[in-house]
Amino acid sequence: MAAASDYLEVALLDAVLRNTSYTSPTTVYVSLHTGSPGDADDGANEITTSGSAYGRQSATFAAASAGSISTNAAINYSAATSNWGTVSHIGIYDASTGGNLLFHGALTTSKTIETGDTLSIASGSLTVTLA
Repeated sequence: MAAASDYLEVALLDAVLRNTSYTSPTTVYVSLHTGSPGDADDGANEITTSGSAYGRQSATFAAASAGSISTNAAINYSAATSNWGTVSHIGIYDASTGGNLLFHGALTTSKTIETGDTLSIASGSLTVTLA
């Protein structure tokens, strides 16, 4: 995962080069998408099936090194109570609902989530790299 959102790009550039404040989120949340949310976060592709047991999950990260950072705990989603579709992308947000997209990217392998299925991202398997 390497794409920063438009929101984050502007916030970081202003913070570093214009000395404006940027407050890092206390918690970040991983979202599941059936297509890319894009840098502008059009919101059209996040799982939204009402009553499906889907919700963004919080994530924690180990210390950054050499331009990248990885999760240090598994991210587990509840069993789907209805079909979620084929999950092909993920996002990292600063809120459990709404909020601002920070990073996004495609999964290595898409996964179709049907009723009763679960999705888990193993510790260390979600990496954000700045190039």
